[in-house]
Amino acid sequence: MDNTDNLFHPSLAAALTKLDPEDGEQIMEYFKTHALLSREKALLQASVREQKKLLVENAKLKKDIEQLRGQLQEKQRRRTAKALISQAPPPSQVNPAPSTPVDQPPSPAGATAPPTSSSSNERRDRQSRRRRGERKARPSSDSLSLGAEPQVDVSRLDLRVGRIISARRHPLSEALIVQEVDVGESAPRTVVAKLGEKTQIEELQGSLVVLICNVRACKMRGVVSKARLLCCVQSDDCIELLTPPTGATPGDRVTFLNYPGEPDRELSSKQRVWELLQEDLRVDSKGVANYKGCGFEVKGKGLCRAPTLTNCTIR
Repeated sequence: MDNTDNLFHPSLAAALTKLDPEDGEQIMEYFKTHALLSREKALLQASVREQKKLLVENAKLKKDIEQLRGQLQEKQRRRTAKALISQAPPPSQVNPAPSTPVDQPPSPAGATAPPTSSSSNERRDRQSRRRRGERKARPSSDSLSLGAEPQVDVSRLDLRVGRIISARRHPLSEALIVQEVDVGESAPRTVVAKLGEKTQIEELQGSLVVLICNVRACKMRGVVSKARLLCCVQSDDCIELLTPPTGATPGDRVTFLNYPGEPDRELSSKQRVWELLQEDLRVDSKGVANYKGCGFEVKGKGLCRAPTLTNCTIR
């Protein structure tokens, strides 16, 4: 325990002794004991807060490990499928059926083959050519499907639920807001968004939002933004944040029932995936966010919505 002599000024003990010679020392001891207990209580509370913080960080690390394990398993499955396709025998190794039976004895000189045997040989040739054509088409179609560019649909976006930890105005632009957002990773992401000058900073802090997490990081007036915040927009002056369902937590994936698949690791700027998808992202008449009529869904928790807007775009 810390030294108690330095907790109070010596003049206090002298004053108490002068005011109450009999109980002055006991009162002073009481003050010292109470001060030490308060200090120990503060240390204990700080230790509990640190333990809670470590538990949260451990949970986030565990979730990151599970996601990485799933990605690794998916890559291994794809690699195995490619290896199986490459090991398949080429079409040229398939021996065509002979046009004439091998074990048929040679016909004697001067003898003519019956017309039925020639027609059956022609049928065998046609059937063998047809079979060879089918076998050639299968590997070529598989190789084309592997080499083709992935289809442009909403499954290529890595949409996740995030919670805004802090928000502030951009030092160089009143229209831009710099936010620190927890998306279920070991550290929050910095996100710069244009939400309009009428947005109240205090209302943003603690809000649940939806972000695109596989966009390429870019500088906006000197601040690097590492994700894109999705907003419901009716006009330049009427903007609302897209809201996840009640019970969603940072890091939850937003998926689409009719568009399964894994998102890109990073969206390619050359393919302009976001620009092509944006025109089909809308809020319907019930306030539900959707892509071509298929709702933004957090599995087991519900749909994403606009707080008050309807029949508007998402950007």
